[in-house]
Amino acid sequence: MQEQIKNINTLEELQELYTSVFGKNGTMTAKLKEMSKMAPDARAKLNKENAALRDAFKIRQSELETAALNQKLKTEYVDVTLDTEPKNRGTIHPLTETLLQVGTILESLGFEMWTGPEIEDDWHNFTALNTPSYHPARDMQDSFFLDNGNVLRTQTSAIQIRAMETHGVPIKMFGVGRTYRKEMDATHSPMFGQIEGLYVDKIDTHITMSDLVATIRVLLERFFERKLEMRIRPSYFPFTEPSIEVDIKWGDKWLEIMGAGMVHPNVLRNCGVNPDEFQGFAFGFGWDRLAMLKFGLNDIRQFYDGDVRWLKNSGFDA
Repeated sequence: MQEQIKNINTLEELQELYTSVFGKNGTMTAKLKEMSKMAPDARAKLNKENAALRDAFKIRQSELETAALNQKLKTEYVDVTLDTEPKNRGTIHPLTETLLQVGTILESLGFEMWTGPEIEDDWHNFTALNTPSYHPARDMQDSFFLDNGNVLRTQTSAIQIRAMETHGVPIKMFGVGRTYRKEMDATHSPMFGQIEGLYVDKIDTHITMSDLVATIRVLLERFFERKLEMRIRPSYFPFTEPSIEVDIKWGDKWLEIMGAGMVHPNVLRNCGVNPDEFQGFAFGFGWDRLAMLKFGLNDIRQFYDGDVRWLKNSGFDA
């Protein structure tokens, strides 16, 4: 039996032999059942034979396992120079990255970030911004009104009002948040992100339209990381006077980017600020539109449709 065990070449064959010897109906099992009927010398001899066979099986099992492992090591190996398998990692959403970049630029220019409630009262969303109930400018935007007379914020300019009421002047801040209007097409969303900047200081600091235009140019050129051709057009907003709109040359087209202007004296008065002592400028834009240009999108709805394939190739890896 010892030689038979040594001549086995596979673990499967060894297991079969072991079962035939030590299994329920095995030869050694049958002998051990008759041990009580044996003489002492015969029992001792059987015990010795039993132990020897078990040791032989263990030794041969170890030998076969070692041989199998060595063979596997010869044919299977890990090439540590190969690239690891790609992992399914998350990415920063392009709109979030756009907000972070714009915020970083404005903070480097001395602006402090503010936020405010998305449900606003009439005073902060309209009246304080020089848009009383009879003002025709209220018809320029289709708003979501609530039953109690409040409104889903139509512009982050309301944050400017709250900042001046809370902090007072001088102030250099920008408000960020979601705004809501009844608009829905390829370039407009009923919910969109907006950033509005405000800088108010004493008149003798000489804050002028030139400072406003320079600030906008620095912001846009740092964001797009290149020189831009800008065009300034006169416009109208109830909360600034004079008011302008800013276009940039994009390819062979002029694209409207933002509205801006010098803060209207009535807005300062509504916040308890004397316009004979203080003046400043304000500007506002949707950061979704900046992101559309940077990522080459023609439809704003792509930001919200949850297409993981596009988001993974947006260029921002978490």
